[in-house]
Amino acid sequence: MTGESNHSNRRWVSRAGEKLDHALDVFELDVAGFRCADFGCSTGGFTDCLLQRGVAHVFAVDTGYGVLDWKLRQDERVEVMERTNVMHASCPGDPVDLIVIDVGWTPQSKVLPIAARWLAAGGQVISLIKPHYEVSARTRGQGHARLEDHEAIEAFRDTLDCMPEWGWEVVAHTPSPIRGAKSGKGRKGAGNLEFLAQIRPLAAT
Repeated sequence: MTGESNHSNRRWVSRAGEKLDHALDVFELDVAGFRCADFGCSTGGFTDCLLQRGVAHVFAVDTGYGVLDWKLRQDERVEVMERTNVMHASCPGDPVDLIVIDVGWTPQSKVLPIAARWLAAGGQVISLIKPHYEVSARTRGQGHARLEDHEAIEAFRDTLDCMPEWGWEVVAHTPSPIRGAKSGKGRKGAGNLEFLAQIRPLAAT
């Protein structure tokens, strides 16, 4: 069955759920009752985590088709928006309280303006920042898929430093509890360091 996975021995449908669960704990954010959007939902680890924490609704957005786990497709709180490039998508309903982001190959500078259009007043974002994508964006695709840890930390700090310029305030951040997937065919060793940031639009002056 398309989109179905065997997750009987896992807490979430994908390892992404562990990343977001960690962030919500660290940020001490209670999302019960929130209207949410999941940009780059893929199998649905973030969406699954949100549902287990009692959100009211999730717009699950992804360019793929049939990727979202079958369990999540059957949940009445999930509105599946597949075959949808979030860079060109408009919020299909009322603005949302929280957007979670895990988009491949798209730097924060490109996706955050879209997120701002979806957010209700007082809303916020939790974004999984992948430093190798940020480096690749700055070097016009010449960045390395595999970064040394010190390079990843530096790229992450550079990204945080740019947030005010992009119109965002960093509320909190934390390293991901697990590394990203290994990048590139035949790559050996651990995947890249990743980070989660809790951010919100800067107040208009």
